[in-house]
Amino acid sequence: MEKFALLARVEAKPGKETQVAEFLKSALPIAKGEAETVRWYGLQINENTFGIFDTFETEDGRKAHLQGEIAAALMANASELLSKDPIIEFVDLLAVK
Repeated sequence: MEKFALLARVEAKPGKETQVAEFLKSALPIAKGEAETVRWYGLQINENTFGIFDTFETEDGRKAHLQGEIAAALMANASELLSKDPIIEFVDLLAVK
């Protein structure tokens, strides 16, 4: 059962909303290839705020994801696409269906 999660919020620079949305969509195949990532969601909260929510069975899985390809690509493109640094929150899951 998943016990651990990450919630990342990112804010697109004005005019970069489409590129951020496409970046998130393009990350799905990478997330599917991460054996320790149980679920991965790319989401849009409002016009310029996006997010990633992903779940893990172990803390090691969560750490591996943070050191993985998606996080590296996000940080490599952050100055071009984002208006401020991503907000990444470590979440402990209390109930899962």
